[in-house]
Amino acid sequence: MRFEEALTDLEGRQPERMVPDLDRIRAVADLVDHPELTYRTIHITGTNGKTTTARLSARILCAQGVTAGLYTSPHLGSVTERLGLCDESISEQEFADAYAHLLPYLEEIDRRGERVTYFEALTALAYLWFADKPVEAGVFEVGMGGTWDATNLIRSEVAVLCRIGLDHPELGSTVAEVATEKAGILKSGTVALVAEQRPEALAVIEARAAEVGAEVRMEGRDFAVDDRQVAVGGQVLTVRGLHAKYPDLFVPLHGRHQAQNTAIAVAACEALLERPLTGARLRTALAEATSPGRLEVVSRRPLIVLDGAHNPDGAVALAHALGEEFVWHRLHVVVGVLETKDVDGIVEALAPRVDAAYACANSHPKSLPAEPVAASCEKNGLPVRTFDSVGLALDAAVAAASDHDLILVTGSLYTVADVRPRYVKD
Repeated sequence: MRFEEALTDLEGRQPERMVPDLDRIRAVADLVDHPELTYRTIHITGTNGKTTTARLSARILCAQGVTAGLYTSPHLGSVTERLGLCDESISEQEFADAYAHLLPYLEEIDRRGERVTYFEALTALAYLWFADKPVEAGVFEVGMGGTWDATNLIRSEVAVLCRIGLDHPELGSTVAEVATEKAGILKSGTVALVAEQRPEALAVIEARAAEVGAEVRMEGRDFAVDDRQVAVGGQVLTVRGLHAKYPDLFVPLHGRHQAQNTAIAVAACEALLERPLTGARLRTALAEATSPGRLEVVSRRPLIVLDGAHNPDGAVALAHALGEEFVWHRLHVVVGVLETKDVDGIVEALAPRVDAAYACANSHPKSLPAEPVAASCEKNGLPVRTFDSVGLALDAAVAAASDHDLILVTGSLYTVADVRPRYVKD
């Protein structure tokens, strides 16, 4: 099978739909003898910070001598970005070979009733590929929610709950409802690493942990960022882990929220290994860390920053980090948002820092048209122009910006993905 053939079948399993069951993914796993149970796992959910925490966790494990597989979503360029092994994404040929192996099992389940979805197929591929490598540990980012997510067949020896807020309307209309879905990854014997949470989310998490017999470790109480200094190109941290304190950790990522993601990744790896980490190897792993599309600087003069903030909490963290770590004369924001997102909440969080807005639609089928994005900008007092694509909006921002200005591309990872290849060749 060629990579293009694999992609054709995979894409044919779109569009996504929220079906609250694990029937299809469990049936596929039964047919292939549950490869997801052959290695230890870190399972990561939450509303913001999941991908960065997953990437950092896998890097740390690999630096500690543990062969770690990484499964994240969504991708910015190629679907191969979603599966990796110690900093190396799966190759197109490996992807095709693994998909060819999996396809007869997918088709068998298809024949039994409802077709296996895009995300279920990819998750099953990750289960198999990790077992075939083989990996010693798998780091899995939840696609959406937790309880009914296709990744929730893993044992989740360690579960990470990043900060929980409102985002996908399918998960609930209150923080407590969303937390109920996300806390579904907790299982008997799980060590749960819990980031700072709103009280209503924490209450749900603690109740679920007590119900299933999971052990809760809290940010602030059991692990924390004890010191943080903004540095050129990132920040220097002292992290208090579960087993040791780790000073002088340079992390080339921006924002207090990324420092917190680093701390929870350190604690998760300690929990999985049940020991302190080797400090020198930890420093090396973090010093070379990346998080594409998350406060990513891709050009200077003017400064161009890409960030996939797609909900109000993410936009608040973004606005704070911009003010803390960057200097500019005028800020131009290129913003494109999906139709299911809270565009008013995103724009309101960013508006106090913005001088000019460029509203656009991104290339995702569920992108909000430029006009309602522009209306939200106008509601918040921003001068705004509308464009049919992210690329055209960015062109206009670049033309209007001086060398001392900052251009921010945000509102969705799909908005970021539309322009990132201009500046970054992965």
